[in-house]
Amino acid sequence: MDIVFMGTPDFAEQSLRALLEQGLSVKAVYTQTDKPVGRKRVLTPPPVKVLAQRHGIPVYQPKSLRRPEVIEELRALAPDLIVVVAYGKILPKEVIDLPPLGCVNVHGSLLPRYRGAAPIQWAVINGEKETGVTTMYMDEGVDTGDIILQSTTPIGPEETSGELFDRLAAQGAELLVETLRLVERGEAPRRAQEGESCYASMLDKELAELDFTAPAQAVHDRVRGLNPWPVAYTFFGGKKCKVFSCEVVPGPFAAPPGCAVADGSLCIACGDGSGVRLKEVLLEGGKRTTEADFLRGHPVKAGDRFAG
Repeated sequence: MDIVFMGTPDFAEQSLRALLEQGLSVKAVYTQTDKPVGRKRVLTPPPVKVLAQRHGIPVYQPKSLRRPEVIEELRALAPDLIVVVAYGKILPKEVIDLPPLGCVNVHGSLLPRYRGAAPIQWAVINGEKETGVTTMYMDEGVDTGDIILQSTTPIGPEETSGELFDRLAAQGAELLVETLRLVERGEAPRRAQEGESCYASMLDKELAELDFTAPAQAVHDRVRGLNPWPVAYTFFGGKKCKVFSCEVVPGPFAAPPGCAVADGSLCIACGDGSGVRLKEVLLEGGKRTTEADFLRGHPVKAGDRFAG
């Protein structure tokens, strides 16, 4: 069974690595173009490209899969199956219909919940207790294809989206290998998606400002879900203050939402009368630090406001 693999970030790299370790035939890899990274804007290849080149696998980086020459290129590769994992591009119908065994996708949620670009982050932001990975046959919709296999996992109460991302990447790679073995033997199950669906839109920095009028648990979940990117933030003393971790502190507190509840504390009152203690922060112009270290350099009094 000859496979063309399409994927880009670390999440996809783990799936490609699993296929290679299992000795599956990966004829070519399609990934996004190299991107400038960091303050110096160093042109950097995607993780999937680095792994493919290390194994001598041809790499293609088209800007679009809709161009006739790209489709002809794929047709010439004659894959039996196309595997898509966090590729970041929409496959046109001509590509979906090309391989005789179809296009199989790995998605970081229990479909039909959390279709879209950021399922892992939104599951954490929304305070879900459980998530998982799904393998499915692709169709023209956004994550709407028939389900092959699913695997569930609990979400830890303090787990960040970055930590969950790493776990689901490994879990998805295992499920993909199991799926492809079934496809190869002609034994892969197939069932239509049923039940309530929701869309996990791409994250942006506008989501990151904390609203302390929300319940404390919702603030806590947003901090977890936005770590490692774009990182939740508030303001203190007119400066932007990034919040990497926090914990819920039961109330009730008399302080208004967004205000410190006591002298020498980074416990901030929230809209439900509880609070969140900011455990790890970075004040604009400073360094990432713990609550204790922050308070040594920035005395906080009861009623001091943390908001824009």
